[in-house]
Amino acid sequence: MDFPPWMQRAIQARLDEVSALIEHDSELSRVRGETDESFEAMFEGEDVEQTPGYAEWENRYIVSKGIENERLYMQGLRDGIQLTVSLLGQSMPEENDTKAQSNNANP
Repeated sequence: MDFPPWMQRAIQARLDEVSALIEHDSELSRVRGETDESFEAMFEGEDVEQTPGYAEWENRYIVSKGIENERLYMQGLRDGIQLTVSLLGQSMPEENDTKAQSNNANP
């Protein structure tokens, strides 16, 4: 199913907005800072993957990506629910009007 261009633009704009909010999230910024520090510490050793710093950096990187993905998922879920409720709310009056008309026709 293809969405109309206006809806694709609206979805992209919302994704950009949510991504910007997550990018400035204080917890994620803290975790990213720790990740960057761990990454820089890795280069002190000769074999980067064998240094204890690499394992620490890798763990912090995985955590930061997990937080980011969780935030994106939850916001997407909230947006999807809000969109569904809005669309259902708009279609409900039509269904109620149709039912009311059919009930009035059969007294």
